Amino acid sequence: MLVILSGVAGAGKDTIKKELIKRMENVETLPSFTSRPQREGDVEGGTYHFVTKPEFEKMIQDGEFYEYDIHHNNYYGTSKKLLKQKIESGKIIVKDIDVNGTEHLIDLLKNDTKVVTIFLRVPKEELRKRLETRIDKPSEEEIILRLNRFDYEESRIDLYDYVLKNNDLEKTVQIIMTIINNEKMLEDKAK
Repeated sequence: MLVILSGVAGAGKDTIKKELIKRMENVETLPSFTSRPQREGDVEGGTYHFVTKPEFEKMIQDGEFYEYDIHHNNYYGTSKKLLKQKIESGKIIVKDIDVNGTEHLIDLLKNDTKVVTIFLRVPKEELRKRLETRIDKPSEEEIILRLNRFDYEESRIDLYDYVLKNNDLEKTVQIIMTIINNEKMLEDKAK
């Protein structure tokens, strides 16, 4: 089963993903490949798989991604090989992907893999506060770029199975754990 978390930058996707992995058995993440520079605290193969733009473009040419997109002038993409390996191992994969990537993965995987989609909503004013206080300290230009994407991301929430307001981390994590457990039970019954 693949569980997709989406929402604008600063919606809490990464924090929630880490909590789910800590608290639930058989739940793992699948780091995307990216051409963005590695930041303080990033772990190669943990946060992302870091490659250069030319390396990423070669991987696109070689058909190595289920989906990829450009955000904030950097590539991000989901490896076909790594996703297949994790799903075949029986793991529940929790992955944060933008709305475009979500749409592509639903189309590509719907016949082979159970895909559960969750969109995390945050009020725009709260989002600005979160972005301003992030450890990686985005510039004002980056904050504006991310806020400008807010309306587009929000306009695509009809793609998602679940839409949650993320204003209380503990409550949001508990709700998502319940969703995953219920969806897993439904998947197991369908087999």
